[in-house]
Amino acid sequence: MEKYTIENDIPCYRIKASSFPEGVLAAHQQLHAIFPYSAGRKYYGISRPEGKGVIAYWAAAEQLPGDAPGETIDTFIIPKGQYTGTDILQFRKDIPAIGRTFQLLLTDPQIDPDSFCLEWYYNMDDVRCMVRLSSVSV
Repeated sequence: MEKYTIENDIPCYRIKASSFPEGVLAAHQQLHAIFPYSAGRKYYGISRPEGKGVIAYWAAAEQLPGDAPGETIDTFIIPKGQYTGTDILQFRKDIPAIGRTFQLLLTDPQIDPDSFCLEWYYNMDDVRCMVRLSSVSV
């Protein structure tokens, strides 16, 4: 696992998946229909437990100046700070590796218990899985 620093808060638009994991792909497809893939925009997956074994998941896209989504869309701020994480190269070849990676990341005693799991799709093939560390550990 590596340590990563997000220097500034990242304002995002996000779309909630109807279910996890079944609705994840549809949420990303809906997001990309509004914000087609662009190398100049960052794309994310955000997840967190919602009680009794239920995981809430959102597909997210960084807000950019001049954005004008044509419909009401939820917004979210990815907070700046220090994160622990690791990259998964060619993630489509082993999508369950994302879940296994978060299982490992969530064992770190320094993670922020009020945080979430963050997937940063930094290109079309690779993803960085991260969890924010507690502010006392920054």
